[in-house]
Amino acid sequence: MKNVFLLAGFVTTTLPIISSADTELSSASSHAPISVMGDHLHDKGEWMLSYRNMYMDMNGSLIGSDSISASDIVGTADNPGQFIVAPTEMSMDMHMIGGMYGLSSRVTLVAMVSYVDKEMSHITRAGGSFVTKSSGLGDTKVGALVGLFDNHFHRFHANIKVSLPTGSTDERDDTPAMQDAFLPYPMQIGSGTYDFIPGITYNGHSGDHAWSWGAQGIATIRTGTNDEGYTLGDRVEFNTWLARNLSKNLSLSLGLKYQDWDNIDGVNDVLNPLVVQTADTQLQGGNRLDLSLGANYIFNNGHRLAIEYADDVSQDLDGPQLQTDFVLTIGWQKSF
Repeated sequence: MKNVFLLAGFVTTTLPIISSADTELSSASSHAPISVMGDHLHDKGEWMLSYRNMYMDMNGSLIGSDSISASDIVGTADNPGQFIVAPTEMSMDMHMIGGMYGLSSRVTLVAMVSYVDKEMSHITRAGGSFVTKSSGLGDTKVGALVGLFDNHFHRFHANIKVSLPTGSTDERDDTPAMQDAFLPYPMQIGSGTYDFIPGITYNGHSGDHAWSWGAQGIATIRTGTNDEGYTLGDRVEFNTWLARNLSKNLSLSLGLKYQDWDNIDGVNDVLNPLVVQTADTQLQGGNRLDLSLGANYIFNNGHRLAIEYADDVSQDLDGPQLQTDFVLTIGWQKSF
């Protein structure tokens, strides 16, 4: 197992206190780590804008929880491996802009758009190497957060969102075998389907607001088949976190995130699953547990900055499949 670095970010206080609800929402441990989406409600008429930059690095492949080198995957001319081409590493850089609006004290509307850059390095059985890239607008998410229970110390709300297929599923790039080749599934930008994203979020805090904690369960349920003839696997995600105020403006948090995702249904007939593992629909599923450590700082004018670093505790992948090395998220938020 790899060495595990920690992660997970949280928050701080804001400006003047207007009501008891505002007091709770403005304390340093009142927001979840920056990677957790839709963690809180807003008062009626209140807006919040946010920006997040999430960078994910993937390096090396796993079969289950066992490492396998790219050279073993491709083999040699005399001793061929499972595939002709193998990825060695991949990066994804995602920029997300979000908006929230308090329609009422119990209902907050949410929307998020993203722009995604991906890059994947490969080696070939013949001894060559090459890089493919893709970028573009990601899928757009819209929906609502609906309050279920609130006694000031413990809160529950439902997360109800849909994902709109604004991201591309026909990305292409040059490879040694073909110019303008159709890229495999992990290098596509969107799902190509309308997806339902239900969930539930819990927030709690101590009486003096020095400590806070929470949990969130989210599912992504795919619907239909995209224009390329396949459907990405369903996904479930569970987050839990604990945060502590260090000062009026600074807090730290520790978090755990578990993710489980299915293999792909259907197939893009243009892709050859015998060439590279990323073109095999049955080598895309798996699960991962991440440990995270983060920090949030809120300025006296209400602007909030946060950072979170996550590293894996364990991964179990239908492989060979690239493993995630780390995820770094940096964010900004402002309510008005």
